Amino acid sequence: MCWQKLLKYTIIFFLAFANHITYAQKEKLNQFTTELLFNGTLSEKWATEFYYNRTSSSTLNNSNIFHEPVQSSFSGWANYYFSPRWKFTGGIAFYDNKNAPDIGQFDAPEWRFTLQGTYFFHKIGYTLSTRTRTELRNIKNSDDDFEQVFRFRQQVKYLKPINSQLLRQGVFYAFVSDEIYLKSNAKVTGLSFFDKNRFNIGGGYLITEDLQVEVSYLSDYQPRDALTKITNNISIQVSYNNLIRKIRKKIKEAPKPDIAEDSIH
Repeated sequence: MCWQKLLKYTIIFFLAFANHITYAQKEKLNQFTTELLFNGTLSEKWATEFYYNRTSSSTLNNSNIFHEPVQSSFSGWANYYFSPRWKFTGGIAFYDNKNAPDIGQFDAPEWRFTLQGTYFFHKIGYTLSTRTRTELRNIKNSDDDFEQVFRFRQQVKYLKPINSQLLRQGVFYAFVSDEIYLKSNAKVTGLSFFDKNRFNIGGGYLITEDLQVEVSYLSDYQPRDALTKITNNISIQVSYNNLIRKIRKKIKEAPKPDIAEDSIH
């Protein structure tokens, strides 16, 4: 099957770099991310997404994952559902990469422009998807110049509802994914063509049809000749559907106060 081949090649690619990771000098960091996601349905084919993300990190001298704020970001996305299997997406984002010398990070604001396509294998009881993403990153380097970096990302993801065959209110679900990053050379991101591998595993719960919470563990491997960076991240995401539309609806449906006539004395 196609999805089995995709998963197989992803695992092989990851294992091919595992040997390199084993022998390189390592730098390990632990991080915590909170994320807010607001979805909006425009029509049967179109939808929007708005993200806010904040990440804090441990350092080499402090293991507290809340010790150093390292990044915050805002992003907006437009989704076009071409068919039940295909979704195409465009997005723009601003990343505020904080000055954090304890982990070798300098102030590097970034604008990111993204195009991607996602293909879904919908099956009874689970969904497998593969996502291809291209990114044009405009990011400031240590010389205070902005560099353009092109990055290609390929992801395979498996999602399974636990206490139902479908995702709906009251349902728990689990997921696992792996993603490969390839990039162009740049001073700010290094000369390596292979950027990193990202493994993600977690689960979520649909509190209502419009509100859900997701918790996941994410592991980033960035193999380099001199230093391999390993970042472990715990992430909590809260997402809500059509918030603005529901607020407007409640305002319209709210009873209007009666206008009392002035009393005549």
